[in-house]
Amino acid sequence: MSRQVFTAKDHTFTICAYGESEYIEECIQSVTSQSLQTNVILCTSTPSEFLEGLAKKYDIPYFVNDERKFNSDIATDWNFAISCAETRLVTIAHQDDLYKRDFAKKVVEHFNGTKRPLIAYTDYAELRNGVEVSDIKNLNIKRIMLFPLRPRFMWASRFMRRRMLSFGSAICCPSVTYVPENLTNQLFIPGYKGGIDWQAWERFSKLKGEFVFVNDILMVHRIHDDSETTALINGNTRTQEDFEMFCKFWPKPIARIIEHFYKNSEESNNL
Repeated sequence: MSRQVFTAKDHTFTICAYGESEYIEECIQSVTSQSLQTNVILCTSTPSEFLEGLAKKYDIPYFVNDERKFNSDIATDWNFAISCAETRLVTIAHQDDLYKRDFAKKVVEHFNGTKRPLIAYTDYAELRNGVEVSDIKNLNIKRIMLFPLRPRFMWASRFMRRRMLSFGSAICCPSVTYVPENLTNQLFIPGYKGGIDWQAWERFSKLKGEFVFVNDILMVHRIHDDSETTALINGNTRTQEDFEMFCKFWPKPIARIIEHFYKNSEESNNL
């Protein structure tokens, strides 16, 4: 199989917008001011003059998902966002998050030379009360989990990536760039809330191909009280979903023990 070659024309940031986030314009600015200029589009299932105005202001193609009114699910929004892109590489940019200037440049560089890439993902920091932080317990644990996947020769190891996923979801969803042509027809399956990304990685991990790890902090995930992740952690939905995911890798008694410790680490998502 020949080595892959990608350029700026092969990548799209598809911003998945919902409602009228006070942070979305910062997200737009971060993806439109990349050192490697790639494509940017804006997708939503909640159209408004606010979002349409931002799309016009930054000259970004604007797509509205009419199917969401019949199937209200995050998976529907993300699948739609992927489908709107016309490039081989697609990053779903979450509206509250920020992408560092070299995100697209380094991601495309790391895809080059691969044989059958599935996804690429990067290290990340968090934005808490306006302060960017990276040296905290939760993130350091995830870096330890991802450590075995740093070497390029490990990217194609199904065994290693499944072992990594068996202890939790260390891959930051907003940092992920997808290669839809090498993935399943339906990237995200409706039903999950907080674990929608983890269940996708679990399915992708069984496929032949490479999980490309860019070991640089290239995006910043915003933590705030109104975020979907924070809301789910404060409730019981995330706990049940995490247990179901651990059961995909472990017998139920072991899964319950791992889930207990995983829940405690995830609570650092609270402000």
